[in-house]
Amino acid sequence: MIISQQKLLPDILQSLDGSDVVVIIGCGTCATQCHAGGEEEVQDMKRELEGVGKAVPLSFVLESVCTTQKTKKELTKKSTFIEEADAILVMSCGVGVQTVAELTEKPVFPALDTLFIGSLRRVGHYEELCALCGQCILEYTGGICAINQCSKGLLNGPCGGSKQGKCEIIDDRDCGWYLIYERLKQRGKLYLMEMIHQPQDFSKGQHPQKITLGREMLKKK
Repeated sequence: MIISQQKLLPDILQSLDGSDVVVIIGCGTCATQCHAGGEEEVQDMKRELEGVGKAVPLSFVLESVCTTQKTKKELTKKSTFIEEADAILVMSCGVGVQTVAELTEKPVFPALDTLFIGSLRRVGHYEELCALCGQCILEYTGGICAINQCSKGLLNGPCGGSKQGKCEIIDDRDCGWYLIYERLKQRGKLYLMEMIHQPQDFSKGQHPQKITLGREMLKKK
């Protein structure tokens, strides 16, 4: 899940300076779950903009803004409203903003800041879990990302500076490898701690990336 939060209203208004007619687009997946760009937030944003003199003739939530073909179809359906607008305000992660910007010639602005990929622990509480490194070794670490959870991104056990299960760099943070050790111990797989992992090939996580799945892979999906 992509975690995002709403920008401050003054920052949004600054980006919309000179745009009197604005279309608002929200996202029905991650942004909705984060309470940052769902139906309720879109309607709140509409009221905020109208309250400062902006016209908002159209505001809606797409199922998933980053799905290019579906978004293109919906924008085509609503082309009359979009053509009359000065700008489009997108309440989704940066991927959704870029998707809309690619599909229209209108100025497109983000209403949210994209933070990280993580998990919803409980309402309003999110935790980053994946570093998008491109070379996953979760099968050896009990399903805990060593690169993300270890402040130093170590692949072969703790650094030696942790104390009582806490990181030496960030005192109130659990040592990632302590968590991995406890998880493997609980599951009877401590032998995996003896494995030596080669240095991470960070070229696999270089950006930007594109990938095309073959027919066989798509069938498996």
